[in-house]
Amino acid sequence: MERSPSTHDKGQLGLMPYSLPANLETLDHLATMVSVVTPEGLCLFANTAFEEALGLSRRAMLGMSIFDWLVDATVLRDVVAAVARNDYATSRLSAELRRHLHLQVGEVMSVQVIATRLEHGDLVLVELVEAEQQTRQEREERVLDQARANKELIRNLAHEIKNPLGGIRGAAQLLQMELESRSLTEYTQVIIHEADRLQLLVDRLLAPHRRPHVVGDVNIHEVCERVRSLILAEFPRGLRVWRDYDTSLPEFRGDREQLIQTVLNVAHNAAQALTDRIAAGDALLTLRTRVARRVTINRQLHRLALVLHIEDNGPGIPESIRDRIFYPLVSGRDGGSGLGLTLAQTFVQQHQGTIECESEPGRTVFKILIPLP
Repeated sequence: MERSPSTHDKGQLGLMPYSLPANLETLDHLATMVSVVTPEGLCLFANTAFEEALGLSRRAMLGMSIFDWLVDATVLRDVVAAVARNDYATSRLSAELRRHLHLQVGEVMSVQVIATRLEHGDLVLVELVEAEQQTRQEREERVLDQARANKELIRNLAHEIKNPLGGIRGAAQLLQMELESRSLTEYTQVIIHEADRLQLLVDRLLAPHRRPHVVGDVNIHEVCERVRSLILAEFPRGLRVWRDYDTSLPEFRGDREQLIQTVLNVAHNAAQALTDRIAAGDALLTLRTRVARRVTINRQLHRLALVLHIEDNGPGIPESIRDRIFYPLVSGRDGGSGLGLTLAQTFVQQHQGTIECESEPGRTVFKILIPLP
């Protein structure tokens, strides 16, 4: 006696005439959710990101209607049919995805849906990008573009300043040799001193782009401990440095000295901002490490990543410079060079990572993400 097909079986029967493009497994490396569907919306393939979002196995998803995964699929239904007919090659729309379909009460995720016709028959590739993820990617791209522009600006500016500086200093030295009045040589000393100070600033601006990248095995907790000892040596009273480490973090390949300088620049800025708290005896600086899984950094999906939080309970970064803190020569305190965070960002980017900041009165957190092997 033959068994009558179930709903899932009917979906599978409807898939029989279709053959799929080769190498679809490469889509598993994407952080975005990708599915290949028929003109009727039946799922022929779903990548790992889609499996995780829905809480279903790939096998279970095959033959299901992609329209059942959305809160309201009316528009998408028409779009998929139109793209399959080649009315247009691609289309983009907003939608809400039902997460964790295996649960009675699931979550809803806002997504951008991109439907693209495949050359392979009349199949449609549907890509879903989480709205928050897209915003983060766009922000990362803006930061990268700004960092490249800053790098070029710094290089050009430094060279433009460096050449006349040598002439100014040399002229001041010659003038000093000709002067007989001691009171007048004080002025030439000021010129020479300021020229040397500007020369040092220029060298610091150019240093991160000149220095070779020395790669070796790095233990992030050794880096944090070195920074902790340096901070406590400078601020022995009134400041507590709290350690919250995930000891399961593996070593990775990187430039240890650059990473020490990165963490030290951020932590030192935090300690300097904690002056009032240190005087009151309740200043707190936290170094926290975690492992993140399936993280997208600069549009690349990484299986594992190091997350380092450097958090303080200070007054927060002034709102007027909050969006510009990684720009060169921008400082939140009097007398600051405005180069510490610029160097930190440069060093993190040389490790293919990102650094970002959230700040409000009473809490400032710098978050460093670096891919792990």
